Amino acid sequence: MYVKYLKRFFDLVFCIFAMLVFCVLMIIIGLLIKLDDNGPIFYVSNRIGKNSKIFKMIKFRSMKINAPLILNPDGSTYNSINDPRVTRVGKFLRRTSMDETPQIINVLKGDMSIIGPRASLSSALETFLEDELDKMKVKPGITGFVQAYYRNSISSREKRLKDAWYANNVSFSLDLKIMIRSIFTILQGSNLFTN
Repeated sequence: MYVKYLKRFFDLVFCIFAMLVFCVLMIIIGLLIKLDDNGPIFYVSNRIGKNSKIFKMIKFRSMKINAPLILNPDGSTYNSINDPRVTRVGKFLRRTSMDETPQIINVLKGDMSIIGPRASLSSALETFLEDELDKMKVKPGITGFVQAYYRNSISSREKRLKDAWYANNVSFSLDLKIMIRSIFTILQGSNLFTN
């Protein structure tokens, strides 16, 4: 019952209240991004959603305009504390995870959930192994099991397996634990970078 009805209900209730804060954030962060390098406020990326459906995920832009895509050897996106592609404002947004807040719009649209697996790049769809595919049984989330407990401290393979585990074990109590842990992880700023 939780997965079929209540999870979506909680997503919508959370988003309705969060939109009030998000509207203020959008104005402030949007101005900071514009003042920093005068580029677009949002970054839109094709991601893998539930049942492998591709959707457009929205984030506050944290990188310089036309920054090249750099991947780690395991196919995960490269990130570093000294990444020259990231703007000054972008460093703050990433450290606080505020770059993720526009995904509230994706949740309202039904493409995402507040809690779920990390939405993988659409280009990675063909690289999933059989035991990783269950990740796509549920909607991706703004935060999730991997983001809350491991962030960037484990490999892409381990992330996918843990996301698949989450998809097969979704429950209200698990989502509540993930939400609480996510708050602590963000406040502590732990495991932000792969190197």
